Amino acid sequence: MKVLIDMNLSPRWAPVLVDAGFEAVHWSHVGRGNAPDVEIMAYAASGDFVVLTHDLDFGATLAITGGNGPSVIQIRADDLDPATFGVQVIGAIIQMEAALRDGALLTIDASRARVRLLPLRIAPKA
Repeated sequence: MKVLIDMNLSPRWAPVLVDAGFEAVHWSHVGRGNAPDVEIMAYAASGDFVVLTHDLDFGATLAITGGNGPSVIQIRADDLDPATFGVQVIGAIIQMEAALRDGALLTIDASRARVRLLPLRIAPKA
């Protein structure tokens, strides 16, 4: 699996993911630091990457557009240090790898990981 690491996460995530057997690149190595999310999503989709981020906007974009991809992994934690949270993130990615390959939004926080398959459906207002 190929992982594109968003600018809001440290480049130190790349070697942690590579050591776990993934292909990983930080956005700063392939794109402009001030690129809008839509540009990052387009790059990820064209290169068959999964986006790893701390930004809720990627999931919101998938929900609003009903997009089928790219898959997004959202880290929802205060401590984003890969030395602290990396094992949990890698475990969740491995566990949910099939869903991520098919198209999913994976949210990982300190206590659990949740996956939603794409396209995301917004519940109609009652």
